[in-house]
Amino acid sequence: MFDLDQVEYHETSEQLVKTLCLKTQNDNPLFFRVIVAYYFCKIASMMRVNIATHERGIIPVNMYAICLATSGSGKGLSTNLMEEKLLTPFKDKYMSETFNTVADQNITKLAVKRAIKEDIEEDIAREKVLADFNRAGELLFSFDSGTTAAVKQMRTKLLMAGAGSMNLEIDEIGSNLLGNVDVLTTFLELFDVGNIKQKLVKNTNDNVRVADIDGRTPTNLLLFGTPSKLLNGGKAEEEFYSMLDTGYARRCLFAYSKDSSKNTSLTPEEVYALMTDTNLDDYIAELSETLCDLAEVSHFNKSLSMTKEVSILSISYKLECEKKANSLPAHEEIRKAELSHRYFKALKIAGAFAFIDMWHEITEDHLKAAIKLTEESGEAFASLLTRERNFVKLAKYIAEMGKEVTHVDLVEDLPFYKGSVQQKQELMNLAIAYGYKNNIVIQRSISDGIEFIKGNSLKETNLNKLIISYSTDLAKDYEYTEAPFSKLHNLTQLPSHHWCNHAFLEDMRCEENASMQVGFNMVVLDVENSVSLEAAMSLLQEYTYHIYTTKQHTDKNNRYRIILPLSHVLHMEATEYKEFMSNIFDWLPFDVDTSTKQRSRKWRTCKGTYFNNEGVLLDALTFIPKTSKNDDCRKVIADLHSLTNLERWFVANAKEGDRSNQLIRYALLLVDSGMDIATVQNNVLRLNGKLDTSLDEAEIMGTIMVTATKHFYKNQNS
Repeated sequence: MFDLDQVEYHETSEQLVKTLCLKTQNDNPLFFRVIVAYYFCKIASMMRVNIATHERGIIPVNMYAICLATSGSGKGLSTNLMEEKLLTPFKDKYMSETFNTVADQNITKLAVKRAIKEDIEEDIAREKVLADFNRAGELLFSFDSGTTAAVKQMRTKLLMAGAGSMNLEIDEIGSNLLGNVDVLTTFLELFDVGNIKQKLVKNTNDNVRVADIDGRTPTNLLLFGTPSKLLNGGKAEEEFYSMLDTGYARRCLFAYSKDSSKNTSLTPEEVYALMTDTNLDDYIAELSETLCDLAEVSHFNKSLSMTKEVSILSISYKLECEKKANSLPAHEEIRKAELSHRYFKALKIAGAFAFIDMWHEITEDHLKAAIKLTEESGEAFASLLTRERNFVKLAKYIAEMGKEVTHVDLVEDLPFYKGSVQQKQELMNLAIAYGYKNNIVIQRSISDGIEFIKGNSLKETNLNKLIISYSTDLAKDYEYTEAPFSKLHNLTQLPSHHWCNHAFLEDMRCEENASMQVGFNMVVLDVENSVSLEAAMSLLQEYTYHIYTTKQHTDKNNRYRIILPLSHVLHMEATEYKEFMSNIFDWLPFDVDTSTKQRSRKWRTCKGTYFNNEGVLLDALTFIPKTSKNDDCRKVIADLHSLTNLERWFVANAKEGDRSNQLIRYALLLVDSGMDIATVQNNVLRLNGKLDTSLDEAEIMGTIMVTATKHFYKNQNS
């Protein structure tokens, strides 16, 4: 093929695109490139421009497009500018002169055929043809809704006139899609060459069946609007993706923008200058005159030729598209259909570019520019397919609300939150599961029989930004900072300082002043001789921690503090924070001071011994109250209530394939605690019996107890 990065866009269309970008202050040109290509194809199809291909015969120039962009992207302004300022001269000339001239000539031909067929005077035949022609109604340059019957009636008028095209242009497609399903289904059949089968209806005096006329009527389709209205998880979204699957994916060009591309850096004066720039207006007026000239009858029914080289280029692109489509997995049928038909869409657009340039043939530059646009459309289509699932939308909605909501709120605000209680529960479970992996925590509680749901989007902890406030005073002058984990010892080893894991309003340390906005991203545990320093370090070896000894610490009297960075930054009120800390205390394999549950709790620094360990961050989601993940954790604790905290810790961590390692660690910990080897053996065997799948006693005696015994005698001799 060729390098698309080296291909220039179609000059006239790109200049118009740049003008629209400036007029709307929108930095995303794809939306306007597709819009401009659509209107150029519309002009060409109204003039019945065809492409004489070497391998497919004669095909009409026409285009289907779906353009979705957020509110404020300039959709309305750009389409109004195109229709009212750019196309109006062409439309006026075409509707008042060209169409009537061509239609009159074609009606004369139809009258001659009818006179011969019915053996009547030509004048009489002409009157009958004119009656049928007028009965079909006025020609519409474009329409925004319709019915299948009306489309076929309009098609009859176009066939009799031998001119024009049908142009369906629907704004706010999210709101209007469901009301136009029938006409959109009809348009599926009309895209390729403008043919459609007639419906058999009963012929009566009031409903006279018009004689069928052979021929093709090109059709154009433009659907545009905001993604949020169309992709809302409801019936409209379901119908839209069904349409893509049915055939619109392969027929349409796409522009899709999830985020606003508005240039907000401009000053009011700069915006005013752009909106009133006479150079831009002059360019549009000049181009408008050029397009008006294309409405001349001399340009009607132009057949664009292709050289052998351009045909081979088109075939090469076709083969490349089909090759890429075949490489996709079988379940991606929509993507395969869109990709394998890009060459056909590109060829039609190339024909429109050639007609606008008043060429009699499609050049290599025309085709390459069309291919470049089609490839950009393909990227937008791929983005469109990676839409958010309903459970993702549900999770994000709950998180963004920032307050408790009920199922009533969800039903009223979310079109997709429908169905039975079981269906809603399944959707909620999927939302919670999604939140686990995407930093969204969803909490549920029941009050007076009503379930309340609350969510938060959590920010992952940056180990270089641990939240700390410190002071030399007990209650005031607490300075907030974000400290790197590797430098925590610079704080903990200071003399005569106090510090907290929260920031405080007005630098005053009290529960009411604890900053909800800043939050916290680490917890502090105070150990008072419940477990040796070495044992705690062994038990927490997989976690990131900073441990420092306090003033009262001795070899026999273990007094130290453990700082555990959390996986996420949390924001909790006083009551919730106490529950959170209680959950951590219950989970730990050793006892700590459980009175340290206040957000305003302060800790004293001490020049002593400190230890750092780098492992995984403590999963904050496990301990947040009223969450499914915390419910699972508490269930494990409840199921193992007959065990000591230490035994439960090892049982909970003894996964398949890791049982032996956990039992060895348990045995060595017991040895270090001062137990004799017989007691260690009894405890190891007892714990092994508590495992879901226990090890053979022979394996324990031949490996685990051998290691423990060696460690025991090593301690005895040291």
